[in-house]
Amino acid sequence: MAELSRRNFGKAAGLVAAPALLAGCAGGGSGSSRTAQAAAAARTWGVTGKALAGLGGFDATIKSFMQARSIPCGQLAVVRKGKLVLSRGYTYAEAGAFKTQPTSPFRIASISKPVTATAVLRLVQDGKLKLTDRVATLLGLSTTADPRLKDVTVLRLLQHLGGWDRDISPDPMFRDAAIAKELGLALPVSQASIMKYTSRRPLDHAPGTHYAYSNYGYLLLGRIIEKVTGKKYEDYVRQTVLAPRGITRMRLGKSRTKATGEVPYYSTYTGATVFDNSGTKVPFPYGAFNLENMDAHGGWLATAMDLTRFAGVYDGGTSVLSSTSISRAFAKPEIGVNADGWYYGCGWQVRPVTGGRNTWHNGSLAGTYTLLVRRYDGLSWAVLFDQRQEGSAANYGDIDSLLHKAANAVKTWPTGNLTSTYF
Repeated sequence: MAELSRRNFGKAAGLVAAPALLAGCAGGGSGSSRTAQAAAAARTWGVTGKALAGLGGFDATIKSFMQARSIPCGQLAVVRKGKLVLSRGYTYAEAGAFKTQPTSPFRIASISKPVTATAVLRLVQDGKLKLTDRVATLLGLSTTADPRLKDVTVLRLLQHLGGWDRDISPDPMFRDAAIAKELGLALPVSQASIMKYTSRRPLDHAPGTHYAYSNYGYLLLGRIIEKVTGKKYEDYVRQTVLAPRGITRMRLGKSRTKATGEVPYYSTYTGATVFDNSGTKVPFPYGAFNLENMDAHGGWLATAMDLTRFAGVYDGGTSVLSSTSISRAFAKPEIGVNADGWYYGCGWQVRPVTGGRNTWHNGSLAGTYTLLVRRYDGLSWAVLFDQRQEGSAANYGDIDSLLHKAANAVKTWPTGNLTSTYF
């Protein structure tokens, strides 16, 4: 494996959203460090889980995609009008390797953001928080370095309008060593230290004037949830957002240990551990970033069917969010729609289309690529992989248009429902 260069660190590490690439929306169980290409000649294809009749095109799409990219573990769930019609685990690996189940947890990276946004909207719905509340006041952040920090509201955090721009200033969620050095601390750094470090720096934009995707903004939302509720972030989300939907498998992940049944993660990169000052090189997914600090913006574990079950909150008719709260989630931000015809609402990317709107979010982290889609016609799906595009490998964003194509090819949808099998 290659040590990651300074130049490519941000690309390899960052949890990203790539809306412009989402074409469909536009129109060994151990933590081994082996690369995904190892022993490719000996790999075999395996499928677990259930699918109703007539949906073989989805299996074929995932098989072709994973084999072309040598992806060991994948997962797909498809829901139509509230009914789970496919929940699969896929494995393309040598004999004796980890076998993916439809119940195997994956890191979901930035799909954590709509989960966090849902919890915030619920607090607003319950009258415990206002979208206009000032973040610096709520969290006691210093505004000395930039008085404009006083203008960052809860809504602007949700819509990535807070003023932090990782294309200008490095993402503080991946600045562990620099933060420790400046504050005179030993690794690992805490979330409080990240907040102190970032508040010492001026914003890159005036709040509310410029969309710039911000992991740090969602870290702050997690801390707001804790401040307002008096509960741990994970506990509040599980109790208020997930439990009403019967979702019990989702939990926060850990950097160096795995949950029961969790898939392994693969990357060609190594990096210095961020958990001590030794400088020891580790496989990037296993300690070169601090997943625990990323809880509210990228730390959750889930299965694909958990994510489609969660997405059903936004179809209405659940106890989690009212129709008013759902409308708030998908409302246009103060800066309007961008030149590509989409905008970022509250935790969701939104594109108005004929007949309604498509909403989605993806996630990308070393060892992880994920995508959750809600389509205007009542279809939704989630797809999860245990590695992502690195170097000159084929683009993983291609899975979006391929799954839209597979869905459009289904002429007669089955009428059954697999939900009771898994929930």
